[in-house]
Amino acid sequence: MRQGPLAGRYPVVAAMVVFALVPYLALSSALGPLTPHIAKELGLSLAAMNVTTGMANAGYAVGTVVAVQFAQRLPQRRMLLVYATLLVIGSVLTAAAVDPSMFIVGHVLQGLCTSLLLIAAVPPLIIDYPTSRLRETAVILNVCIFGAVALGPVVGGIQANAHGWRPLFWIIAGIAVAALVLSVLTFRDTPPVNPEAPIDFIALGLATLGCVSAFFGASRLLTHRFLDPTACAPLLGGLLLIIILFVHEYTAKNPLLCVRSLVSTLPVAGIVAAICAAAASVSAISLTLTSLSTRYSPLHLGLLYLPEFGGAVITAAAFGVIFRTHLLHAYVLVGMGFLTVGIVLMNAAEPPTAVLTAVGSGLVGIGVGASVVPALFIAGFSLRSNNVQRVFAIIELVRAVAAFLIAPVLLYIASTVGSNIDDGTRTALWICFGISVAGAVIGVGLYIAGGVRHAPTPAVEEWMSGAQPGWNSPPLFARFKEGINPDDYCP
Repeated sequence: MRQGPLAGRYPVVAAMVVFALVPYLALSSALGPLTPHIAKELGLSLAAMNVTTGMANAGYAVGTVVAVQFAQRLPQRRMLLVYATLLVIGSVLTAAAVDPSMFIVGHVLQGLCTSLLLIAAVPPLIIDYPTSRLRETAVILNVCIFGAVALGPVVGGIQANAHGWRPLFWIIAGIAVAALVLSVLTFRDTPPVNPEAPIDFIALGLATLGCVSAFFGASRLLTHRFLDPTACAPLLGGLLLIIILFVHEYTAKNPLLCVRSLVSTLPVAGIVAAICAAAASVSAISLTLTSLSTRYSPLHLGLLYLPEFGGAVITAAAFGVIFRTHLLHAYVLVGMGFLTVGIVLMNAAEPPTAVLTAVGSGLVGIGVGASVVPALFIAGFSLRSNNVQRVFAIIELVRAVAAFLIAPVLLYIASTVGSNIDDGTRTALWICFGISVAGAVIGVGLYIAGGVRHAPTPAVEEWMSGAQPGWNSPPLFARFKEGINPDDYCP
């Protein structure tokens, strides 16, 4: 295939990545106030809407694994064109839906194709350009992933205030078309990573069955009791399958995901922080949005969460300065601290007040922006740069599972614990507080147990060349193992 006329031009490729990721990520947090309008027009029940959202989130989680497998065996940029085309089809189906089946199929395609594009497009943006571009990429990733999610409530509130939903979905479809056009213009044929690599059917099967089952069960919690077999069994069974997936990938001779390579002090601490930050932040925002939905108009409520976007922008700018220094490690810990304080502020009144919610959402935005993407870089620097695609897939998989599974469980707790929804929300927010604190404490504990006395500075140039990792991470619990000197790893 011919090379696109804008191939290799960083600003255009970066724009393509932004347009590919923003539609679904923003939509995932904008659907709350739009759900009644969509359900009424298309004849969908609340339970069916919840399951549709759950299956779209499951598609997002599964796509991270599928994209890695496709990248091993098929030309990567050609597959990116396929993903972008499917995203356009899914977006048009949802916007033009005249019955439930069109909307359901389209929305699930949006979730699946977004993660396929994420894994296919983002790693080349990181490693295929000069080191001087890495700072811009780090900022773009932070704003793109978390800025889009943070803007969701505002966008959804604006559209719900107009008593409709299709205009927003057509805008999303237009952005998807722009992503496809830019994919064609920046096309540069890229061969498969390893066309002789075996297809990991076990990993693909476990990921698909586990995510679909777990997300289906979680979506049922919003309209069913936890002990209802149609909710509890698929939720717990799906989680078990996901755990088995990681055990299989750790023990396999030719794993699809590089789980074994990530089992050392720095990447494990980073991944734990990312999981806890994602779970606590998404759940806290969902809980307060639900609690306040009867007290404010959708637009007013959405504007209360606009500071979250500001927080994401601030942390993205700061991360662009910090990520090449030893302060990267402390930055994640500071982010967890901001996240914890934000949750406490949101939980400081019963019911949550507008002022505390706005300030708390801003702190949550700072917290999640300073923890999840930085944790990705901590894990990525621990391996060679040619493994960044697999590292990104693992982190996005566990982040999606943590964020999109725990939130429905905590919403269920909020609706069933205590004498009213406000009491239940306070209880659930305290659980969010505990999750964020646990992420910080476990991360610090792993650094101490690994004997990390001085946080290492990444050797970015060497890492970008693919010759070696950005640093050598000590084995887990190296401080307590004979014959291991942690200073040999993080001097």
